[in-house]
Formats: sequence, C-alpha cells, structure tokens
Amino acid sequence: MKKIIIGFIGILIVSVSLYIAGIYYLNYSEGYRSGQLVKLSYKGLLFKTWEGQLSQGVSDGQVFKFSIEGNESRVLKLLQDYQGSNVRLKFKERYRTFIWWGDTKYFVVDVEKVDQIKERINSLHD
Repeated sequence: MKKIIIGFIGILIVSVSLYIAGIYYLNYSEGYRSGQLVKLSYKGLLFKTWEGQLSQGVSDGQVFKFSIEGNESRVLKLLQDYQGSNVRLKFKERYRTFIWWGDTKYFVVDVEKVDQIKERINSLHD
C-alpha cells in the first residue's frame, strides 16, 4: 500500500512538472506587432506583473495587450524609455499562462523603436 501511495505522488509530481514546463517552453506562436506604446503598468494584488498596451489604430478593438516576464529587465527598460513612441514588439504567445506570469498569453521578448528600424533600412540603401 505504501508503494502505491508513493508511486501515485511521484507520478503526480512528474505530471505537474511536465505540464508547467510545457506551458513555459512550448510557444503557440511568435511574431511582431507595431504601433504606439500607450500603456505600461505594474499591477496585481498578490502577484505583481508588468502589463502593457500597444495602440494599432483608432478604435479600442485595435489594442494589443501584452505582458513582460520578470526576467526581461532589458525589455522592460526599453519599454519605459519608449513610452508614447511608435515601436515594434517581438512577442511569443503561450497556450496558457499562470497568474504569477501575467494577465495575457502574449509575452514581449524584444522591442525596437520604429525610427531606429527606418534608419537602419535607409543606411543599407545608401
């Protein structure tokens, strides 16, 4: 009986670990979104996370909501510096998320100011 209980607990621990690892490492999609960075906030009651919004047009339906992982300090600093600017965000979309990771399934992994992208393209053509 003791072996059955220990085996069940072991299988449960391995299953939960694989589930969490799968959610963290397996991305549903990756891509880019461009627009004006209109909001960046640190929010939550028990679990504080960084959340942002990118305006992609005139209406509220064209707002891209995203989260920033806690270990992305470089991305967070760039987003704070580029507040109100036109930016291009590189993101990864997860199947699911946990409340301590963020409010959305979209996590920003890189950010570029649109003006810098245009300057790089122009320098290549010169």
